[in-house]
Amino acid sequence: MHQPPPDFRPRVLHLAQPVDGGVARVVLDLVRAQLATGLRVAVGCPEGELADKARELDAEVWEWPAVRSPGPGLRGEVRQLGRLIARARPGLVHAHSAKAGLAARLALRGRVPVVFQPHAWSFEATGGITGALARRWERFGARWADRVVCVSEAERERGLRAGVRAAYAVIPNGVDPVRFCPAPAGPARATLSAELGVDLGTDPLVVCVGRLCRQKGQDVLLRAWERVRAEVPRARLALV
Repeated sequence: MHQPPPDFRPRVLHLAQPVDGGVARVVLDLVRAQLATGLRVAVGCPEGELADKARELDAEVWEWPAVRSPGPGLRGEVRQLGRLIARARPGLVHAHSAKAGLAARLALRGRVPVVFQPHAWSFEATGGITGALARRWERFGARWADRVVCVSEAERERGLRAGVRAAYAVIPNGVDPVRFCPAPAGPARATLSAELGVDLGTDPLVVCVGRLCRQKGQDVLLRAWERVRAEVPRARLALV
């Protein structure tokens, strides 16, 4: 029976556009964890901070000079990506966010296993014809995704309501308890308390970090906040 060579390790190729914010953080967290398990890990993205940090982790980096939004250059970007994937020869492609998910599925069309992670559905970011086209594409493109990873049940349910029939997996984003450990009582905490006008010793403070846009759902939080204040009058909310 044929045996793989002793140094054989599957290669996972992460494709990312955009390359900043939460998408970049998730990609780097996955790269770090997968390298630790012994996988070969590559990142395809435009040059910049994500590429630099991936190199620092000793991941392979393949330049994919794609812009963030679909446009006239999409066909060329898909061709470039097809050539990149042919050279990288991954066992699995993990496409992050709408643009990379669009290009990867068009380039591969089922030839290599694909995980697509929307990082919030693109059709929620816009309305009108653009939103309708994005929704229609996600319905069609789901056939070329072996898994669609959502960070919450709510995201999966929104996909289903939009008609995106896919093999879903719900995997919440991890939180590093060391990095995000509450600050101990001291000068920094006292300064923050004074700046916000909140007594952090007695007043519950909820912090929402993210872009102010429909995708992030701050409107849902603000509507729900009325109920929170009704039960916990001293609660405070900070949008960052």
